[in-house]
Amino acid sequence: MKIRAPGDIGLVIQQARLAQGLSQTALAESLGMSQRAVSEIESGTPTIYMRKIFDLLRATGVQLSAQWEDDDAA
Repeated sequence: MKIRAPGDIGLVIQQARLAQGLSQTALAESLGMSQRAVSEIESGTPTIYMRKIFDLLRATGVQLSAQWEDDDAA
C-alpha cells in the first residue's frame, strides 16, 4: 500500500492492529496513550505536523509504503 496522506497511515495501523486481534484500548494501553489518540490516528485526523511531513516527502520525492504480517497467516 502506498502512503500518501495521514489517513493512509491510519488505515495501515488499523489493519495491522486488527490483524493482531488488538482493540484500540489494548494497543493504547500497551503504548501508554489514550484510546482516543489511537482512534484519531487511525481515522487520519490531520495535524499541522503530519501535513508538514507529507509536504516534505512530496518535495523530496520520497514515497512511503507499508506492509504487515498477519499473525494468523504465519
